[in-house]
Amino acid sequence: IGQEMDEGELAISNSTPLCRFTPPAPALADAPVSPAGNAPARGVSYVDNAIHDASAPVVMFALEWCEFSWSVRRFLQARGVPYRSVDLDSVGLQKDGLAGDIRSALRVRTGQPTIPQIFIGGSHVGGAVDVLSQHDSGELDRLLQHAGVAATGKVTDARSYLPKWIASRPQ
Repeated sequence: IGQEMDEGELAISNSTPLCRFTPPAPALADAPVSPAGNAPARGVSYVDNAIHDASAPVVMFALEWCEFSWSVRRFLQARGVPYRSVDLDSVGLQKDGLAGDIRSALRVRTGQPTIPQIFIGGSHVGGAVDVLSQHDSGELDRLLQHAGVAATGKVTDARSYLPKWIASRPQ
């Protein structure tokens, strides 16, 4: 392993805001702001387009390295639910600060700063714990059916998909 980071390693580092070895990209001073809040219009537009895409009624805004995102991915795969994952720490979305604009739009729309955030049929369902709890209560199946999504797999205890350090906590 070489002492200096190669181009690929720098791209990975720069895709995670708290692990950068270079200064963050400058803020886009002229980015239009949405009338609904303080989120840049391009972030609002991206979120709106993603959650209203009829070809992917289940959308998860996630982070590739996040264990809560991993939990929801494993759960949705076990349930046989097709979904689209918008990975905010991917190199493509980090370019020009688009991921930050999307996160701002999500925070304004949901009132929640955490990731992942899941939408079904254009409606916000919540984060990882919310989705898994809705499965265990039976509510998630109703939301999926309403959105025209067929779950083909069975899961008896969705909370078991959470990271072990949190799954063992009492509800």
